[in-house]
Amino acid sequence: MAKRDYYEVLGVDRNATEDEIKRAFRRLARKYHPDVNKDDPEAEEKFKEINDAYSVLSDPKTRAQYDQFGHEGPTGQGFGDFDFGGFGGFDDIFVMFFGGGFSGRSTNRRRGPVRGADKRYDLTITFEEAAFGAKKEIEISRFEACDECGGTGAAKGTQPETCTQCNGTGEISYTQNTAFGRFVNVQTCNRCGGEGTVISEPCKKCNGRKKVRKIKKINLNIPAGIDNGQAITLRGEGEAGERGGPPGDLYVYITVKPHSLFVRKGYDLHCDIPITFVQAALGDEIEVPTLEGKVKYKIPEGTQTGTVFRLRNQGIQRLRSTSRGDLYVRVNIDVPKKLTEKQKQILRQFETETGGKEYHEQKKSFLDKMKDVFGA
Repeated sequence: MAKRDYYEVLGVDRNATEDEIKRAFRRLARKYHPDVNKDDPEAEEKFKEINDAYSVLSDPKTRAQYDQFGHEGPTGQGFGDFDFGGFGGFDDIFVMFFGGGFSGRSTNRRRGPVRGADKRYDLTITFEEAAFGAKKEIEISRFEACDECGGTGAAKGTQPETCTQCNGTGEISYTQNTAFGRFVNVQTCNRCGGEGTVISEPCKKCNGRKKVRKIKKINLNIPAGIDNGQAITLRGEGEAGERGGPPGDLYVYITVKPHSLFVRKGYDLHCDIPITFVQAALGDEIEVPTLEGKVKYKIPEGTQTGTVFRLRNQGIQRLRSTSRGDLYVRVNIDVPKKLTEKQKQILRQFETETGGKEYHEQKKSFLDKMKDVFGA
């Protein structure tokens, strides 16, 4: 397909000045940049055409040749397409338009200190250890600075050498003359990887990696009152940093084993205790389990099944406090499943003597409520 006239592409007169050509190019390049027109599949071709035209008309020598010979040029080979490689691709042109100015430098810089990565450790403890606190020794595997080379990565008796390609800056600068003026593109040095130094004789222990993996034992204080799913943070016990950066942190996540008697809800404890019909009817002093042993508790006569009693300060100690939650005890009447004939006779006699009065009154009250609800 024949190329359009370059002056027509830029929308300028053949007598346009260099400044007029430059202004037209900037306006059109901004309008048709692919990053601005992501939904227009033709934007990239238009953008290339605009740059192709400007690459010829912005230079007085090539413009004069174009005016005389047209697209074929003085040699008949044409002027060639605009070279995007000089810009570092569309991204660099977009940066020139929307950030940093036309003669600015790219944002790549030699990498500085980097904080080490955080680590996670999962620890399972007993219900009692969570309630009262405990001391544990854990082992973690992590990278630490090599003690053979002191973290330099170089063999003992040697030191990393300044990179000759970037002169220790960790960066390589490339200068291009563009439509916007002189543009400096700064990239990470590919020889030293941005370190600024190279290791000619690597440490034999770490092979130049500066770090080695070690097993570290850590004494851990588990605070009283910690709950399932909570974590203990140990500052500086994570992976080693890079280039002098600080180490990461270690997060110890706690899993608490369930208890055979107690259920924890916040800082309170709940448990169920069976009692006999006689204890419920006559009242009694029963033994109630707590985390620190059994205690006596007197239940009143006429206690109904499902009644809950509260024992203050018999729960879990609150974190970073000396106060404790409560213990809630629910009593359930244990109805015997097998009775002797004599026991049955005693219960029948009891029913006869009481006339079942209390039971029948409760039943009558319940039936009355049903009538109110259902109307029958």
